[in-house]
Amino acid sequence: MPAATRAKRRSSVAPASAQKNKKNVPATPPPSQKKKKNVPATPPSSLKKRRRSGRNQPAKVESPAKEESEEDEEMEEAESSEEESGDEESGSDGDDSESDDEMKDVSPKPLVKSSTKGGSSEEESDSAEEESGNDDDDDDSDDENNKKGFTDENADWLKPKKSEKMQLMSSDEEGDDDDEFGGGKSGSDDDDEEDEEEEELLDVERQSRMIDAEMETERIEAEAELQLTISQQTSVYHLPTKEELDEDESGDRVVPPSELRARIEDVLEVLADFKSRREPGRSRSEYVERLSADMAELFGCLDELVEYFLMMLGPAETFEFLEVGDKPRPLVVRTNTLKARRKDLAAALMKRGVRLDPLAPWSKVGLKIYESNVPVGATPEYLAGHYILQSAASMCPVMALGPQPGDRVLDMSAAPGGKTSYIAQLMRNKGVIIANDLKQERQKATVANLHRLGVTCAVTCCFDGRKLGPRMKNSFDRVLLDAPCSGLGVISRDPSVKVQRTMADVYRCGHLQKELLLAAVDSLNAKSKKGGGFMVYSTCSVAVAENEEVVNYLLSKRDVKIVDAGLDFGKPGFTRFQNKRFHPSMALTRRFYPHVHNMDGFYVCKIQKLSDKRKDEAEVELDENGNIIKTPKADSDKKKKKKGAKADDEKKDKKEEVEEKKEDKMKSKFSKPPVKTGGAKKKKTHAKNTKPRRLKPTQM
Repeated sequence: MPAATRAKRRSSVAPASAQKNKKNVPATPPPSQKKKKNVPATPPSSLKKRRRSGRNQPAKVESPAKEESEEDEEMEEAESSEEESGDEESGSDGDDSESDDEMKDVSPKPLVKSSTKGGSSEEESDSAEEESGNDDDDDDSDDENNKKGFTDENADWLKPKKSEKMQLMSSDEEGDDDDEFGGGKSGSDDDDEEDEEEEELLDVERQSRMIDAEMETERIEAEAELQLTISQQTSVYHLPTKEELDEDESGDRVVPPSELRARIEDVLEVLADFKSRREPGRSRSEYVERLSADMAELFGCLDELVEYFLMMLGPAETFEFLEVGDKPRPLVVRTNTLKARRKDLAAALMKRGVRLDPLAPWSKVGLKIYESNVPVGATPEYLAGHYILQSAASMCPVMALGPQPGDRVLDMSAAPGGKTSYIAQLMRNKGVIIANDLKQERQKATVANLHRLGVTCAVTCCFDGRKLGPRMKNSFDRVLLDAPCSGLGVISRDPSVKVQRTMADVYRCGHLQKELLLAAVDSLNAKSKKGGGFMVYSTCSVAVAENEEVVNYLLSKRDVKIVDAGLDFGKPGFTRFQNKRFHPSMALTRRFYPHVHNMDGFYVCKIQKLSDKRKDEAEVELDENGNIIKTPKADSDKKKKKKGAKADDEKKDKKEEVEEKKEDKMKSKFSKPPVKTGGAKKKKTHAKNTKPRRLKPTQM
């Protein structure tokens, strides 16, 4: 009998209950719908739904009759499937074997009927555990497939990105059951996502995040510091008592530099807001005296110099000036354009391991050196004369002078030849330069530098600059006077200035500078046809007694005026200092400070000679401080008037005496007869004629 008819009879004989339960039994798929190797498995979401439905619904216990009917139906369906698969190709044998194995896995296991109710509950729990175990096996298989990632050769170094389905699965397991896309995530998941995001970021993005975090911390610290400063500024600072100061001066306790610095900063804050921060009963002079003493002790400077700086610059700027004075200035070299260009020189020095940059926009020949592996003063380029070591401030006077090719220039204080060589460089070795200096030993360095740099238009000499004016009057088109000074602007190069220089030395230098300046103006030709008649006065000091006072003295003695130096940087000169008032044109002069311009302290003034006329010179005397004492014209006029009045009185007295004598003679004539004296008459002689008279020549 064929298998088809046999299956129909059994279906007709089977009870109705078995047909009803037929829906709950999973049917085996036909051969055409069998699972193949390359066909993807069911999606994770559907598996999750099945698991949830299986967990939420209780296990059903079926009767043995139902189980037997279900087994018969499965056998019939298996036989029909075998007959249909016989017509397929022989190559599908492997697939059929795999399908049979799957059928064995899918076929339900028979349940054993329990005798009691308790037994049924145990069976239900066992079935639930088996289902959960199957679910765990499925999860493990899915995880293994996901861990594999890439199957090609790049699997060793490529890391697959977590798929959205896996993310949804994790969210479904840990979130609500009703929402397919999951609810909230735990802290561990957030950390994992952050770690993955950081790994996916580029280096630039990671660095930018780090910078943002640093900026945020800096902002928080700045706010805290601001609150601290506000609280400190509103507080009142108390000066140390006399007992504490006596202990410090006696030497029982050594005050550390940190305490001195802190005290100086506190006093500066009080002086900045004196009304609200001062201690009751304390005057401003007490704070200034305490500040001056602390600064002198901290920086190792004389008290009188610190007091002078306080009067000239103020408390805050004086502290900055003295603090920067202990630090060295940057090393600067000037390119000698007579032999090389700055571009080529910079390239040659960089090859030797020198780190450098252009000096500033205002200089076309300067180079600033930060670091060098070789001594800068002993390179082949230096020995060849391609450059010279020169500070940035000492270039400014030559730039202000502006010499032209063919000029006659006088450098009154030339040693060691840095400015003289720069003048020759600007003149292109055309013209005449007189390089003068008082000491012959210093001129040796001048001659050596001029030879090394290739200067051929200079003549060196050794004379006192105060005598050059009368000897070489109106002989030069331009004059440069870098006068000898106290050196208060170059403390970083010579720290001994802070201890050795006194205010008496400063005033003594000012007197010498006035004499040199007058001689320099006398040697200048006001009627120069080459556009000359200019001179530059410069010092390496910041003292007013050596700068503004000297120039103001020149304005009162010669017919000159101050012109613009042509320097865009620098601070203007003082027009007033203490009780002294200077000419308004003094603002055209330029001052350079180390704490402002990172240069040596310097002063530059450009002067134009108008004519050779000299103003009325009064008698000049100097007091102990070096100030000029003038005898005014009114006093001299009064003296002249007094002398004239005395002469008139004397004449009147003489006339009266003569008249009295005449009256006496007239009286004697009438009272007494004249007395005759017998004797030889004396010859009249001319008292004025001391030489004998010439005899008239006789005619022959």
